[in-house]
Amino acid sequence: MTSELMTSATTPTKFTELGLIPPLLARLTELEYQQPTPIQAQAIPSVLAGRDLIGGANTGSGKTATFALPLLQKIHKGKPLSSQSSKGNYVSGLILVPTRELAKQVADSIKSYAVHFNGAIKTLAVFGGVSANTQMLALRGGTDILVATPGRLLDLISSNAIKLDLVNTLVLDEADRMLSLGFTEELSALLALLPKKKQTLLFSATFPEQVQALTQTLLNDPVEIQVQSSDASTLVQRVFTVNKGEKTAVLAHLIKQHQWRQALIFVNAKNNCEHLAEKLSKRGISAEVFHGDKGQGARSRVLEAFKAGEIEVLIATDIAARGLDIEKLPVVINFNLPRSPSDYMHRIGRSGRAGEVGLALSLIDHEDYHHFKVIEKKNKIRLEREQVEGFEADKVINDTLSAAAKPMAAPEGSGKKKAKKKRKKQASVNADIWAGYSDPE
Repeated sequence: MTSELMTSATTPTKFTELGLIPPLLARLTELEYQQPTPIQAQAIPSVLAGRDLIGGANTGSGKTATFALPLLQKIHKGKPLSSQSSKGNYVSGLILVPTRELAKQVADSIKSYAVHFNGAIKTLAVFGGVSANTQMLALRGGTDILVATPGRLLDLISSNAIKLDLVNTLVLDEADRMLSLGFTEELSALLALLPKKKQTLLFSATFPEQVQALTQTLLNDPVEIQVQSSDASTLVQRVFTVNKGEKTAVLAHLIKQHQWRQALIFVNAKNNCEHLAEKLSKRGISAEVFHGDKGQGARSRVLEAFKAGEIEVLIATDIAARGLDIEKLPVVINFNLPRSPSDYMHRIGRSGRAGEVGLALSLIDHEDYHHFKVIEKKNKIRLEREQVEGFEADKVINDTLSAAAKPMAAPEGSGKKKAKKKRKKQASVNADIWAGYSDPE
């Protein structure tokens, strides 16, 4: 399989230049979409041309519209399954996503783009945590576009509620997560049920090397588009070093000092959500939690309330890190660092979306430092370590972070051997400091 890397030399600057049909253009005007984002401008013409595609772009760059608009146009120009007399429980366009919330969000976006088709194109979302019977009833007669999480889709297939024989377009949204080990078995089972001849589109903000290798078997001569949007500069990343055990105090101080309209705080475990919420409550800060142990109804209510601005502080696990579009979210805070370096980019991408100004803060103590260095290395970033006034980290920690964070420069007037000897000595000191901490790689 070969791929071609798109360039922006002839990138369209207007939606009217992308080859979209009038009903879609009219809807984009109503939604006040001014001009296509870089990923939309470069990818939509290729998708309309029927090409397989790998699309990588920053979070908040408009990837949903990039595959939704061409998919709607393709179905509209053909014959929607929902308009056929002998329908059967078939689906034409299948979009696989990793989380329930993302499934609902993507389906809602597609329905919004399809307003001027007057209900001719049927779109459904299916996911776990709610009644399968209700979804089975909705799937009677098939659907043109199905947005699904893999586990629930397999359940519905085993109950003969849906068939994949006629799928002509497959989309993997948040593809790096979909192709990770957690979904490998389910995804393999679904791919075996799909027609060999189909258009396949992969979209994500990050494509680790192991995922790139897996795409070789999924796509046929794809167009590869990697876009680094200029809007990324609107998201400011900062790192604060704190003493172990003082993160909660620092977090409460920052929330009160800056009086953010909203804050999304990431932790690494479900019980950490509850514990942190209790600790913040004792400091006069009310917070809601969002994690996998909450029922789907409760998860939906919390997320909708947060999107509506009714919740100011939300503490969440990484189920909130993927694809969720929270309009004008001012700040994201890593209370715990993500285990996967790629998840760091997905987390902070909840703020600073679509060119809005955003802030991403990470709180790191002595035990976090080594892992944050790995995150920086994998994501090719380098952030200055800062202190919070009144909560300065102990000198030993501060000196350690400063020494290990900055490259050692050769002293003036000394030769290379002397500088090398000094770097070697510093490396030995650092190794002693971090002895016992495993490298997450």
